Amino acid sequence: MDNSVIIKGSKSGITVFLDNEMPFEELLESVSDKFKNASKFFNNANMAISFDGRDLSAEEEKKILNIISDVSDLNIVCVLDENNDMKTVYEDAVKKAIASAAVQAQTPAPVQQPVSQAVTDPRTTCMFYKGTLRSGQVFEADGSVVVLGDVNPGGKVIAKGSVIVLGSLKGNIFAGVDGNENAFVVALEMSPMQIKIGDIIARSSDSGNKVIKGRNKVKVVEPKIAYVYDQNIYIEDLEQNALDDICLD
Repeated sequence: MDNSVIIKGSKSGITVFLDNEMPFEELLESVSDKFKNASKFFNNANMAISFDGRDLSAEEEKKILNIISDVSDLNIVCVLDENNDMKTVYEDAVKKAIASAAVQAQTPAPVQQPVSQAVTDPRTTCMFYKGTLRSGQVFEADGSVVVLGDVNPGGKVIAKGSVIVLGSLKGNIFAGVDGNENAFVVALEMSPMQIKIGDIIARSSDSGNKVIKGRNKVKVVEPKIAYVYDQNIYIEDLEQNALDDICLD
């Protein structure tokens, strides 16, 4: 797998880790390929961006930003560096971006309170991935993740918080990777290759959840939740009694 360019979500947007040894022109091609493959995830999102692992001149940074703009729908509201007050710069830039977009005028005020809390505790942040994570693709986040699609065999989500898959989970999920065993995993169809929550590892039964009925073969799936209890991972139907046992601390 090409690790010359790694995109990682953070509480301030995304951080792009760049190989320090690769010739710059080759690095530009890797940046183009990486953001092109991740274009469905960004989906016109307003985000701050920072670069790590390599010292960039102003001209090199400009070329990389142009490449990202050409191959993805990501709206870069600001570029952060180690001298920025990241929280202040990011919040100011996003406010300006939202104010300039008419469609954001109807955003309800209560949404702002969880955002404020998320900045203070990375585990409470939540990032969205729209699309299918295919074999070999990895999505990492400092907080929780909602996947608007499937996680195919060989695909992987690594999160410090919880993971919710609004689709079929057939790949690998590593939740609570900082040792948080209160994290949980939810999927509309739970058939993972492996689930790891904190330091506890498990995999679902081979029987699966799918039921085929009628002449039109309509697929009926039962949403499941995986959580840690007494040093074991339990996978149960997503019902109120299971949700009552979930701890968000």
